[in-house]
Amino acid sequence: MAFKRRDFFRQLVMAASALGGCLYLSGYGRRGQTGQTLAAGPLRPPGALPEKDFAATCIRCLRCVDVCPNRALTPISTSDPSGLGGTPTMHMRRAACMLCMSEEGDALKCTEVCPSGALQLVKKEKEDVKKKVRIGTAEVNTDLCYSYNNWSCGACIRACPLYGEAMKLGNWERPIVDASECIGCGLCERACIRYPHAIRVKKREGRG
Repeated sequence: MAFKRRDFFRQLVMAASALGGCLYLSGYGRRGQTGQTLAAGPLRPPGALPEKDFAATCIRCLRCVDVCPNRALTPISTSDPSGLGGTPTMHMRRAACMLCMSEEGDALKCTEVCPSGALQLVKKEKEDVKKKVRIGTAEVNTDLCYSYNNWSCGACIRACPLYGEAMKLGNWERPIVDASECIGCGLCERACIRYPHAIRVKKREGRG
């Protein structure tokens, strides 16, 4: 049976509610530069081409950065030695991808405005999101996660827009990530109450 669009959005709204008032309201401008190192490879916006193709196709116009309603995108510093300066990246602890759930329209905003094709259009429909959004993969550090260490937390599970698929519930609310289903939106990482955080989105293998 087809997954109804309104059900998908209901689940997204529930994920947003799990974040409570913790949405990022920093002083970073939309065009502010991070200055953070990219040793593990940059996380790219939803709908991005594989890294090599993305870097060659992106024209550094920053339209995606400007249009992001959650300010989840920021450009890599032009002084970064990687040569990827001016291309968009994401740092989930600062701000995650909300999949434009609170915005009007039928597609994710960043993918609508990309003029070069570096970001492929992603419709706000579950199947299209699951097919085209591959920002990264969430990984749980069980040494840090409260639910794996005699506490019951579950903050990341409640934040996952694909609960039951990308993230499943174990004993004591232990998060179990299915890497094949995870889209890497980062809502789990943003919601994690542990510091240092016990769940991180890492660049997906094979996207380089």
